[in-house]
Amino acid sequence: MNQNDDDTDWMIDDGDAGADEAHAGSKEAAAAPLPWKVLIVDDDVDVHVVTKFSLSNACFRGRRLSFLHAYSGEEALTTLRNTPDIALVLLDVIMETSDAGLNVARQIRDSLHNSLVRIVLRTGQPGQALEHSIILDYDINDFWCKTDLTTRKLFTTVISSLRAYAALQEAQQHASALQAELNHAKRLLGAVDQHAVIAAFDARGRIATVNDKFCAKFQFARHELVGADLRLLHTPPYPPDQLADALSALRAGETWTDVVTAWRRDGQELRLRVTASVVDDPAAPYVVVGSVMQPLKKPL
Repeated sequence: MNQNDDDTDWMIDDGDAGADEAHAGSKEAAAAPLPWKVLIVDDDVDVHVVTKFSLSNACFRGRRLSFLHAYSGEEALTTLRNTPDIALVLLDVIMETSDAGLNVARQIRDSLHNSLVRIVLRTGQPGQALEHSIILDYDINDFWCKTDLTTRKLFTTVISSLRAYAALQEAQQHASALQAELNHAKRLLGAVDQHAVIAAFDARGRIATVNDKFCAKFQFARHELVGADLRLLHTPPYPPDQLADALSALRAGETWTDVVTAWRRDGQELRLRVTASVVDDPAAPYVVVGSVMQPLKKPL
């Protein structure tokens, strides 16, 4: 790494312009955003010193860099196990063995299952064929010869790596939030499923799916209900006004609620308080959820 490349003042982020004034009171210091954690892995102490000095003024999204140090592959893996929020690893290839860095890169992904941290390999002895093979065979994000990695190039590599890490982290957090909402919805549906009859039906009024409670209440097997017309559960004459109101509301994308009458297989009448809603499913766009109010004998 050529440290005479440029003055490093150009690396200061615009948002940091007033940092000296803020030499800050304790309140501002306490409110400062957490730094990005960067792990330097190299068996040469001078590389640690030069790298840290080159990036000492770097700032991304208002957050400075905090450096952790490891001098062997095993030490690097221990640090990564104990510090899961490391954003970037600047990783030497040749340390205690000729492939120690490659082993670390593989274990980060395969053993630690850390897909977020960005890995930049650095070596003092690259071979063109070896470099291509490493890029293809290892889940790394960049590969540099130390002699080519000037201060400016190092800064560019680090910031682009942090940007990728931040994007992946945000995507993961978003996915986790969606999964939490999905799990919550499943729990709610499970509770409803235990206490209500639920059916989905298509635009022609044919049943697409039913829950176990529906089958038990109406005394039909699931295969007898799926594909059947809803009129199977209602002897004629059908209430035309009620049906028209329901279809009109559903076609307008609205929820419809009313008390409906249906009959079980054994002829017993069931009165249900029903809510019908539109869902985003072309095959079965309507869902009915109902609670049984009271069973009555079917009139002769």
